[in-house]
Amino acid sequence: MTISGDLLIGGIAVRGAATEFFAVNASSGAALQPAFAGATKDDVERVAALAWEAFPTYRETSLEQRALFLETIADEIMEIGDDLIVRAMDETGLPRPRLEGERARTMGQLRLFAKEVRDGRFQELRFDPADPDRKPVAKPDLRLRNVALGPVAVFGASNFPLAFSVAGGDTASALAAGCPVVVKAHSAHPGTSELVGRAVQKAVATNGLPAGTFAMLFDAGFEVGQALVADHRIRAVGFTGSRRGGTALMKIASERKQPIPVYAEMSSINPVILFPHALSRRGAVIGKSFASSLVLGAGQFCTNPGLIIAVDGDGLEAFISGATQALAEAPAQTMLTGGICEAYSKGVARLAGHAAVRQLAQGKEGTAQQATAALFETTAADFLADAELQEEIFGAAGVIVRCGNEDELFRVIDALEGQLTIALHVDDEDLPLAGRLIPTLELLAGRLLVNGFGTGVEVSPAMVHGGPYPATSDGRSTSVGTLAIYRFLRPVSYQDFPADLLAEPLRSR
Repeated sequence: MTISGDLLIGGIAVRGAATEFFAVNASSGAALQPAFAGATKDDVERVAALAWEAFPTYRETSLEQRALFLETIADEIMEIGDDLIVRAMDETGLPRPRLEGERARTMGQLRLFAKEVRDGRFQELRFDPADPDRKPVAKPDLRLRNVALGPVAVFGASNFPLAFSVAGGDTASALAAGCPVVVKAHSAHPGTSELVGRAVQKAVATNGLPAGTFAMLFDAGFEVGQALVADHRIRAVGFTGSRRGGTALMKIASERKQPIPVYAEMSSINPVILFPHALSRRGAVIGKSFASSLVLGAGQFCTNPGLIIAVDGDGLEAFISGATQALAEAPAQTMLTGGICEAYSKGVARLAGHAAVRQLAQGKEGTAQQATAALFETTAADFLADAELQEEIFGAAGVIVRCGNEDELFRVIDALEGQLTIALHVDDEDLPLAGRLIPTLELLAGRLLVNGFGTGVEVSPAMVHGGPYPATSDGRSTSVGTLAIYRFLRPVSYQDFPADLLAEPLRSR
């Protein structure tokens, strides 16, 4: 499939009129052909109008039609073949096995949502029949269903060029809900985005859906994304990225005449709590496992374990020994973009120069756009005194917080911001202490796990990939798993409606 650098609007490719830019080979820094032309505000106006025009038809497609559409997208992505993997490798520096796995996950998500749509339970149909004989006031007939919100703006993520981008979880769940989607492709992997976008566009045509059901825009800056969120026809936003970017979009959405929800996944350091008995028996082993998780994908996962909390002692020393030995052998890894690598290097340098922080280990040095893993430590008192030590460093950097006793450990946990994940490493004797913490941890994170690390996110009906701010903008939601569909739905109640006015699902009783 040819990459042209064009926008995808109204079922066709359209050349943008704004500033052109090039993708960059993450490993060499060389520009990749072709040039990608950015969108203008007129393009935003056009795609929003087309999406709004498509909405009445698309929202009422049958469950089977919508499920087939999602499955067709998955099939079309697979039809791109190896061209997709090769281009994504060039643009991101990610290895082939990772990207092939991500492609499988992307297709799996689409098929999982197709199954969810066919099941139909997301509609949450409710029937409360009338009782004309009820005294003193007759009871009305009430019926309820969830309806789609409207067109959704989706922002592609830098770190997941497939699973959290053009046809990723936000797009899949919005389309499953009955919402047209306008994607703002990430400028770090535009060629990958175009290939997938064309696959979605082809699936729209194959299934006879309105052309405005899907569109994709390019922009190397912020203007197009901001205009999309501000447009009155866009009714929700899906975003994965930085806290700064997410809060900027939240501000725009909240200041609209009709504010809309922004589902932003933003910032998390994913604490790992090491309990005394587990440390005393398995400290070195846990340390090595932690190091493997820390450097996975150059640490460029939103669930990367960036904070270790433990009570000081021999077990913690064994953990540190295991982790530092493993990290010393960790090769430098290419990061997604030069900007991300620079930000990571500055974050590591900031920690290294902090008076209350000591560096314990680092990985092997690399070349340009390659990042070296790093591990630091501080005390509970110093951690509690400086909120800056909670800030996420996007990459393979971790901080150990040494607690003098259980009381300090509890105080450190109480001071944490909202998280995507919190991991507990326990043995049986640690369970009473861990049990005391669970009510607090439930308020802090969307996913709690035992004797593991959060870097693997299962796409499942029972998965929550979300958490209180700043992990996400709305801790009541998830961006992974079938519950994600509910972000793009709202309930409507119908009172005393004649059958002819009711949608087909509501006529059955």
